[in-house]
Amino acid sequence: MAERYTQLSGYRIMWVWVLFDLPVGTKAERKRATRFRNDLLDLGFEMVQFSVYLRHAWSREKAESYARKVGECVPPSGHVQVLFFTDKQYAQSKVYRGRAKPQSPDEKPRQLALF
Repeated sequence: MAERYTQLSGYRIMWVWVLFDLPVGTKAERKRATRFRNDLLDLGFEMVQFSVYLRHAWSREKAESYARKVGECVPPSGHVQVLFFTDKQYAQSKVYRGRAKPQSPDEKPRQLALF
């Protein structure tokens, strides 16, 4: 069983993306949206864009666990989606900044710096 987790696989390692659109028309709504963003940071997510957060997970099971924790933090109104990508899929993504040529994604978040 332990051997199963000792090999890193780009098909097993997952990236969990949280995309959301929360109402911010009132002071209470802004406070709930800020609390949700802070909850994501507390769960180890990193901001990619203002309403897009990303986190690394060692397995699909761990990714599902993070998704459940995100679900517990969702405010009563708004729209939140959790997407899952393998490490291989993430590595194939393209980043555009203005009309420049597409670039590979930025360096992987600090969570992988130990490897």
